Amino acid sequence: MTDTDTRATEPLGPPPTSRFGSAISHVVTDLGKNGIFIALIVVVVLFTILTDGILLRPQNISNLIVQNGYILILAIGMVLVIVAGHIDLSVGSVAAFVGAVSGVFAVQWGLPWWLAIILSLLVGALVGAWQGFWIAYVGIPAFIVTLAGMLIFRGLALAVLGNANIGSFPAEYRSLGNGYLTNLFGEFEIDPFTIGIGIIAAILIVVQQVRTRSGRQKYGQDVEPVGWFAIKLVLIVVALGFFTYALAVFKGIPITLIILGVLVIVYSIVSNRSVFGRHIFAIGGNRHAAELSGVKTRQVDFWLFVNMGFLAALAGLVFTARLNLAGPKAGDGFELEAISAAFIGGAAVAGGVGTIGGAIIGGLIIGVLNNGMSILGIGIEWQQAVKGLVLLFAVAFDVFNKRRSGGR
Repeated sequence: MTDTDTRATEPLGPPPTSRFGSAISHVVTDLGKNGIFIALIVVVVLFTILTDGILLRPQNISNLIVQNGYILILAIGMVLVIVAGHIDLSVGSVAAFVGAVSGVFAVQWGLPWWLAIILSLLVGALVGAWQGFWIAYVGIPAFIVTLAGMLIFRGLALAVLGNANIGSFPAEYRSLGNGYLTNLFGEFEIDPFTIGIGIIAAILIVVQQVRTRSGRQKYGQDVEPVGWFAIKLVLIVVALGFFTYALAVFKGIPITLIILGVLVIVYSIVSNRSVFGRHIFAIGGNRHAAELSGVKTRQVDFWLFVNMGFLAALAGLVFTARLNLAGPKAGDGFELEAISAAFIGGAAVAGGVGTIGGAIIGGLIIGVLNNGMSILGIGIEWQQAVKGLVLLFAVAFDVFNKRRSGGR
């Protein structure tokens, strides 16, 4: 064979049109994977236009976090419960019960605020242990146990309160729901501490994304084109910068946001990088196969509900602190909001699929809907109807994707 023949048979690589088509395919696939994030952007843009920009005013952005913090806390725990194939209908009642108990500790008994908070969180964990026992070791379905819990702990909350309100709480306690971390370097029109935290967060996100992409390339995995990757990073940094600036010109970083940030980091690590997290997903994917693989499903279920009780207690404390009041109506509808946030955020109805980030974005979508419709003066009846439709479409989209994947 001549040199000419050898050169003729050498691969020439994919043509330019093929590379372009591959890049487009990457972008489309990535948009599909991040559909819930795009939905959040669409909702924000829509209500920004409809409210003449009121939605994105600094004070309103800060209020969005403070007003929806307790739902986002519940969503973090709820998505793990749903991933494992369970449901928890009692979180609103547990939050109300723990809020009432904290009122007894902090107001009526006069305990130090920090001790009242610790004891209240312990009560929430014990409530979770109670429900986890019946679910994990007796074998009663979580739906039944938590439905009973919804009634039990709502009744206990009313009994503790005596059908009356308890308040007001110590200032340190109230800071859980209304406090801000600001003016650490003096009083400025734009808080430098908040700006600094935002810059650090942006750097960490960029470094983490670059390391993740490099790691995938190292192991020969498919990655998105460099251009699209850079565009995504720029958009994330710009959005984070706008959010940080809005907080900095208002009152600084809400304590609720700090609590949420810590929870998101911790639970993301637990769900993605721990043995316990892998066991949760294994149980949700196929409980019988997980048992055959040596997963102690009963222990996982038990601690899963202990954790849910703890987070429900924390949500109850944040809500009570925000209102500076423990009342009989606290916690109404919390369970529906948390479940909706998890499903809108991409959790699968059958279990085995769900992310902490998705649940947070789902909760933010609900929060923006509530806030935007309230600004527009839309009645509560239509707000409920709209949120119901959003939940229905989110689950329908999940079912459609599963059927399409099964067909292939």
